[in-house]
Amino acid sequence: MTARRATVVVFLLAAATLAATVRLPAQTAPVWTVPEIGALPRDAHGMQVREGRDLITATYAHIGPNVADASKRYAGNNLACTNCHLQAGTRKFGLPLFGLYGDFPQYSSRSGNEITIEDRLNACMTRSMNGRALPDDSPEMRAMVAYIEFLSTGVPAGQKLPGMGAGNMPELDRAADPVRGRAIYLRACVSCHNTDGSGIRNSGPHTALGYMMPPLWGPDSFNDGAGMARLTTIANFVHFNMPHGADYLNPQLSVEDAWDVAAYVVSQPRPRKAGTDKDFPDLLQKPLDTPFGPYADGFSAQQHKYGPFAPIRAEIERLKKERAAKR
Repeated sequence: MTARRATVVVFLLAAATLAATVRLPAQTAPVWTVPEIGALPRDAHGMQVREGRDLITATYAHIGPNVADASKRYAGNNLACTNCHLQAGTRKFGLPLFGLYGDFPQYSSRSGNEITIEDRLNACMTRSMNGRALPDDSPEMRAMVAYIEFLSTGVPAGQKLPGMGAGNMPELDRAADPVRGRAIYLRACVSCHNTDGSGIRNSGPHTALGYMMPPLWGPDSFNDGAGMARLTTIANFVHFNMPHGADYLNPQLSVEDAWDVAAYVVSQPRPRKAGTDKDFPDLLQKPLDTPFGPYADGFSAQQHKYGPFAPIRAEIERLKKERAAKR
């Protein structure tokens, strides 16, 4: 045996001995994963959970504006919940639905009181779906709640799972620019969402089949009271999920481009929700990027819609401290 080969053999033996003697740290906590719906038994509960998933993935087909039973026409547009809550609510930073069930009831600054999970779902029905509220005891509501509860299997109440919401990228120190955003939209978004933001319909002989790619504005999109009409929500959602193929580990648009293209989208016309002036009875709890007044801070609706948000945030904090000092 040559000296070189002998050295290699000794090295490999030493490495094997080390691997056999070194103890790896034991896993201290189980890793939570999204539960598998296909593993549920086909009993009443299992079928209810599956129905809830179907309502999330094909909302338009069950409670959309064109379904045969007029009494079931709760949604006012042909979107599906999964257009915002990606992969049926299971995608990290795609506004997931997992882990939420135990968070309710919870205080809502928008209503100024405690809300149930049914209230939260109906906020989506009247805003993102531009429709009307489902009765709490309706089969559709019970099914969607059962699905969200199932997605939270094994998550203790109050535990925050990683990947919730739409992400949290850095803010700009300037206003987001809809004009610059239009050029980005034409480069990165138009092939899926169309030049007029109308999306691409699913093919079929009638109009109750929803969208392959959802509209981003126009009469069949979410209304101006929806969370996705807020710049921070849609900008983060775009950065971490769009265009298709992107994810939170591999974003395709820069932070600056995501803010600007989101500004272009929220600048476009969409349905109006009546009564938004009654939202957030405590105006100091109103999100900085709420695109409609009234406001407590003296900044313009334009700045609330497009930023920059740091000056507004500083003023809100000052007003909160001023109010606390008077108590």
